[in-house]
Amino acid sequence: MPVTRFAPSPTGYLHLGHAYSALFAQQAAQGGRFLLRIEDIDPVRCKPEFTSAIFDDLGWLGLTWEQPVRHQSQHVPDYATAFDRLRDMNLLYPCFCTRREIEQEAQQAAAAPHLGEIITIYPGTCRHLSPAERADKLAQHKTANWRLDVAAALQITGELFWRDRAQGTIPARPELFGDIVLARKDVPTSYHLSVTIDDHLQGVTLVTRGEDLFTATHIHRLLQALLGYDTPDYHHHPLLTDGAGRRYAKRDQSVTLRALRAQGLTPENIRQNYLK
Repeated sequence: MPVTRFAPSPTGYLHLGHAYSALFAQQAAQGGRFLLRIEDIDPVRCKPEFTSAIFDDLGWLGLTWEQPVRHQSQHVPDYATAFDRLRDMNLLYPCFCTRREIEQEAQQAAAAPHLGEIITIYPGTCRHLSPAERADKLAQHKTANWRLDVAAALQITGELFWRDRAQGTIPARPELFGDIVLARKDVPTSYHLSVTIDDHLQGVTLVTRGEDLFTATHIHRLLQALLGYDTPDYHHHPLLTDGAGRRYAKRDQSVTLRALRAQGLTPENIRQNYLK
């Protein structure tokens, strides 16, 4: 039985792209289980009013989902347990670099493109600190970002693959991102870590999401292998775009579901005119 999920972050109102992604996930469940998950680990950008609006907008569209809804902010201990496992494997190290320092040091480093943007690859500065230096800096800084030593992780897992239903078998290339942050100074987890754990704990068998997140799957596949999780299938659907070919974003207030409702559009109008 397929298990799919729609997992928005409550950092703004849902727009047409969200509606398409949610309907895509529900349809892909094909009589199985369709889950709604609220990815609210960012305490600054995530707001309760946006969480309420998500329920309201999806209900207005006619979607139903399995209860209870998982809120990431309520499951931090799950992420801490996985984090501790990786640290006990000597795969994590504290990073004390500022964003500016990272960007300055990485100017000459190769970067993987992501929707026309350049990803800054961390040069591994703090990976080379001795245990004594790390202890000293932790005592001084009190907090740090914790990074995954990707090269060391791949030595454990070996070659990895994952299956995308649209593109077939994909070799995992997490090294393209360098040593990613798995826990931040202000948040005890990260998008990559929490999503991987949530999909495992919720028994998700098919991850459907926009093709803008295709490259993130390389990282998630590595984390799955390290933590001993099964790997779901993936289907990265095309992004919904406006007449100029620009993908919809939360800053586009004119295409939020709330704005379209205020204009008098019905769910049927949106499904027929925008979500084909």
